[in-house]
Amino acid sequence: MARTVSIGCQDFETLQREGYFYIDKTLFIKEWWEGGDSVTLITRPRRFGKTLNMSMTEQFFSVEYAGRGDLFEKLAVWKEEKYRKLQGTYPVISLSLASIKDTSYETARRKICHILTSLYSKHRFLLEEEVLDEKEKDFFASVSIDMDDVTATLALHELSGYLSRYYGKKVIILLDEYDTPMQEAYVNGYWAELVSFTRSMFNAAFKTNPYLERAIMTGITRVSRESVFSDLNNMKVVTTTSDAYADCFGFTEEEVFQALDEFEMADRRQEVKKWYDGFTFGSKTDMYNPWSILNYLDAGKLGIYWANSSSNSLAGKLIREASPDIKQEFEELLLGQSIVTPIDEQTVYGELDGNEEGIWSLLLASGYLKVLHYEEDWDSIDAPNYELTLTNREVKRMFCTMVRGWFQKSRREYNGFIKALLEDDLKTMNYYMNKVALATFSTFDTGNKPSEAAEPERFYHGFILGLLVELSDTVKAALQQIEKKKYETLLTEKGIPKKRIRKYGFAFSKKQVLIGKE
Repeated sequence: MARTVSIGCQDFETLQREGYFYIDKTLFIKEWWEGGDSVTLITRPRRFGKTLNMSMTEQFFSVEYAGRGDLFEKLAVWKEEKYRKLQGTYPVISLSLASIKDTSYETARRKICHILTSLYSKHRFLLEEEVLDEKEKDFFASVSIDMDDVTATLALHELSGYLSRYYGKKVIILLDEYDTPMQEAYVNGYWAELVSFTRSMFNAAFKTNPYLERAIMTGITRVSRESVFSDLNNMKVVTTTSDAYADCFGFTEEEVFQALDEFEMADRRQEVKKWYDGFTFGSKTDMYNPWSILNYLDAGKLGIYWANSSSNSLAGKLIREASPDIKQEFEELLLGQSIVTPIDEQTVYGELDGNEEGIWSLLLASGYLKVLHYEEDWDSIDAPNYELTLTNREVKRMFCTMVRGWFQKSRREYNGFIKALLEDDLKTMNYYMNKVALATFSTFDTGNKPSEAAEPERFYHGFILGLLVELSDTVKAALQQIEKKKYETLLTEKGIPKKRIRKYGFAFSKKQVLIGKE
């Protein structure tokens, strides 16, 4: 009997206790621990199991889960005695910034302070033990939602020291979704303020922290060292093009096919592969997004699960405000083609405007694009060239839906333009194109000063982008209308009353008239 799929459950203990569907990723613990890196930054697209793996790692190492071998005894990591002895032996500080999705710096900062305050509340037992002196107790008490920047940026560093002293061992810090606030800061215009704050906090926690044993940070993007990690030179960075942990996040094809067998869907392997395969991590190909697969197993049918699981506002912003060249290349991607471009995997949010390579890098890190091929020329000082294409059919459908949405306000005019195009009616085409342009293009398309680099012709490329997305369905409908009129004319010439034609419609005409054969 197939196990129950728990959609959205990201707590490792709950999955194991309730026996919910779970694919064993515990060998990540072994690979990470034997790697010996002080600070590991792992980037993967959203919904790829980062949070669940962090929960798993916390519950394996944390002293709060000492004696909980029952959570791991049926899994791969428990086969070695070395790791059975390691379980539950370290103080662990675990936090996530996934909820920091705010439109202002003040609100984002306040939420980060709230998360830090909650951590201190969880460890209030330290105040009751003979661990802290009076000054440390004062600092502990000063950690609050309204604390100043100095207190906030030192909070993780100081808590590490308190826990290390109490347990007699250095701490492990797990920071999940570290870059979520940064994406929101870029979209909402408070990037510089947030970077200044988080840079100080990260350096204190991960660089100048003598109480740190090891740390893991996860996110979608590798934010530029110059932006956030200016002094953090002890960090191992693992991106989507790295071979490390390649099969630890996401499902391999073998794991997906085994899951389909369990749910008696073995006959749907090619359908699932066609829609959801395509992710590549390092040299590991044929990786699948867990969110799509779990939802497919649960619902038993195809759906746009991963692409619609959260906001795609940043991707939309980058494409809509991009240069004509970017829009033209994106058109090629929507048509199923590939593009070749240099890629620098460090994302510099503050320089994304006008940085074409940065846009493709971000879309690659976010999972919207996959690498078909790349060439590293070590004799060149330039970034390597990557051949990229849309990841799979689900992603393509998501982008098509996004672009259609840009044209919803002018749909009737747009359809009129397509019909005029097919009928070679230039005057009507011009009329409808003007109406579409007025309804859909904004100042970032035309620019405030046409003589400058804003390039007012970019509105045309935006229009063509939507045109290509809609063209196939709209042409089909328009041709059907033209064919219907043609049949109606023939039926009328044969003496069939118009009322009867309208009553039975197109089906009647196709059944009664075979051009050239009757």
